[in-house]
Amino acid sequence: MTDHLSQAPHLAVIGAGPAGLAATVAAAARGVRVTLIDAAGQAGGQFYRQPAAGLRAGRPQALHHDWRTWERLRAALDTHVRAGDVRHLTGHHVWFAERRPDGRRSGRFTVHALRGSEGEDPATVDADAVLLATGGYEKVLPFPGWTLPGVVTAGGAQAMLKGALVVPGRTAVVAGTGPLLLPVAAGLAAAGVEVAALVESAAPRAFLRRTRTLAAQPGKITEGAGYAGRLIRHRVRTLARHTVVEAHGGDRLEAVTVAALDRDGRVRPGTGRRIPCDTLAVGHGMLPHTDLAETLGCRLDGLSVHVDDEQRTDVPGVWAAGEATGIGGSGLALAEGHIAGRSAAARLGGGVPDPREWAAAAKSRVRLREFAAALDSVYAPPAHWTEQVLDDTVVCRCEEITAGTIRVAVAELGAGDLRTVKLLTRAGMGWCQGRVCAPGVAGLTGCELAPSRRPFARPVPLGVLAREHIHPTDGGPS
Repeated sequence: MTDHLSQAPHLAVIGAGPAGLAATVAAAARGVRVTLIDAAGQAGGQFYRQPAAGLRAGRPQALHHDWRTWERLRAALDTHVRAGDVRHLTGHHVWFAERRPDGRRSGRFTVHALRGSEGEDPATVDADAVLLATGGYEKVLPFPGWTLPGVVTAGGAQAMLKGALVVPGRTAVVAGTGPLLLPVAAGLAAAGVEVAALVESAAPRAFLRRTRTLAAQPGKITEGAGYAGRLIRHRVRTLARHTVVEAHGGDRLEAVTVAALDRDGRVRPGTGRRIPCDTLAVGHGMLPHTDLAETLGCRLDGLSVHVDDEQRTDVPGVWAAGEATGIGGSGLALAEGHIAGRSAAARLGGGVPDPREWAAAAKSRVRLREFAAALDSVYAPPAHWTEQVLDDTVVCRCEEITAGTIRVAVAELGAGDLRTVKLLTRAGMGWCQGRVCAPGVAGLTGCELAPSRRPFARPVPLGVLAREHIHPTDGGPS
């Protein structure tokens, strides 16, 4: 690294998906040293997930949408890495980020990560500023049989296909709600899986009420039509305004029962049909990853990180972009990452950014946020999905807490919020710390789904805590 670069301001970007890559390239192009930190072995995130080099995939682009954008991002990243102004840390699982106003280390912030598959090798990165591009994770609502082997998340099935070139089974049903279901079903069908049905709870007429907003993004409409065309070619049945009522099987999944929904989102009696399958890929949308933002003290708007027009959080020196600021897809993540990277570069250089530099990205951001809001209103889980969850259905898989136990906590013990339900039942106290079960618990109790304010973004060995001098009780340095 040249002397000039060693003296340049240092930005830590957490997450190497579309938002993180766009931010890294934009900041590095303007003279900022960037450390790009990511848990995966390759850049790209879930959207641009790549198969391992050893698999020698002949046409990885067949598994992706917007491949040319990925190629441009990857080429720009490689150029900056070779020049020495970007350091790309792969296999680094970030579990904590903190401000250091006392200046005891070389930057205002320290990012703590665990390296390797075992996650016991600590690493730290000191930086002048932090940009959070932590993405989102899937929301899955419980139903009878959802814990059977063979039931996977829609994104999990896609990750297996993109990253390992394997399929989860021979016959699949793709179900739930959300735009992710289309590429998952199309991808599985193209890979040779018999997709017995695509079960979508949204009603087609719901799209008609959002025609103007949706039509403002013709590229998205074309993309959706392309997936629909592939499903037709592979003779995949699409059951709109339907839902999975139950998954059946002994040692593993053997079939699912699906049923039609009425206008109010209730299952219509007598419409159930049993579909044999060995795989159910199910998802009900996405939720933002905000754990690191919360540990840094960033304000949240509901479940998303609050940002201004420059993608700055309310914590000085911290930017956020992509799904962490609100679920909106790769195009929105790219626009936000570009703006955040340019803003961070200007601010770290001691100047004031000129919004005209990202005018095009800002216009795209407005349109794509409107488009995402329209989709969010269309792709809502059935209003009465909890009526199908039996009392013996496991809701918290880590602690094996059933729906009946959760209902008792509310009806008989007086629990009125998720924290009290957690204390009374242990729902959400397991390995995932409520990331999987919280939406289900919230729906069953009628409580608002709120951030859980976990002290760390992922489990961390006590030995690492001791060596790093961080105490879980206060979430800060010793």
